[in-house]
Amino acid sequence: MRHFTLRSLLAAATLLTATIAQAETLTLSTPDPDTSEITLAAKKFAEIVSAKTNGELTIKVFANGTLYGGDPAAGVKQLAGGSLDMLLNSTSLYATFNPKFTAIAIPYQFRDIEQLRAYLDSENGQELEADLGKIGIKGVDLWSRPLRQITNSKLPITTPADLKGLKLRVPNNPLWVEFFGAMGAAPTPMAFAEVYNALQLKVVDGQENPINVPVSAKLYEVQTYATISNHIADAWVLGMNPARYEGLSDAFKTALTDAAKETEAWKATNDAADIEKSIATLKANGMQVNELTEAQRKAFVDVASGLEDKFAALVKDKAFFDRTRAFVTTN
Repeated sequence: MRHFTLRSLLAAATLLTATIAQAETLTLSTPDPDTSEITLAAKKFAEIVSAKTNGELTIKVFANGTLYGGDPAAGVKQLAGGSLDMLLNSTSLYATFNPKFTAIAIPYQFRDIEQLRAYLDSENGQELEADLGKIGIKGVDLWSRPLRQITNSKLPITTPADLKGLKLRVPNNPLWVEFFGAMGAAPTPMAFAEVYNALQLKVVDGQENPINVPVSAKLYEVQTYATISNHIADAWVLGMNPARYEGLSDAFKTALTDAAKETEAWKATNDAADIEKSIATLKANGMQVNELTEAQRKAFVDVASGLEDKFAALVKDKAFFDRTRAFVTTN
């Protein structure tokens, strides 16, 4: 029979206590359903972090904004206040706290997602990430998001004139109001958690989002037409409460940073592969999908071009706006 001395038992207890103290669990909240591109990416991020830390750092993902009651702006404030550990939400939302984020969403600005990813990784993107500190948030990374498309229950959209009078849900961001208002639509800012019911009750006629959103949110049940317009770029902020971040070991901080970069690359590949699948799903559920031709697209681009000064004013930092425009013309 093996005998344990008091000293050996104390040593084992000390080792066990150190191991327990070393382990950490973080919560990560996303605004969309379990099947959405952002929640899938959040789960991938959690998986990579766990692998990099041998399971010692656990990230629990909560979808649908459940940790902040579905109010995105409240989620940002809770993240800064410390009642949320980590949060994924859109740069269009963060523009309400820092207008410089509006620069990402200038309509028809980015050639494709690869150019958007390069921008997010550039000095401009790093400046935006660093600026999160001004609102009490640690920026971990910026992730690209698929370009945005239009759905509605009234008619196929092929020209700006088709939007005239259309009640269109948009994010709570004045750029969207300016752009769609210029085409005669009735843009209606609304939290995404309210969109399905608003569409069902005909409070609004349509909405615009990356094409996977009508799939994950089952908007095909209350929408008839989808237009592949690629009109606005958006991105995701992976943010963290600064105190929670500083309380982590250096090894855990490095794991978070490295996992975020790996997840961003995985997400871009996964998003690209999902576009055709999402379109097929919408069609299988009865939606009519049309893609703007180059000639049709030009009419929308022309509307955006005429609003350049207004967009610059919305960014409220002319130098940053100019640096953004310079990036897209030289890269």
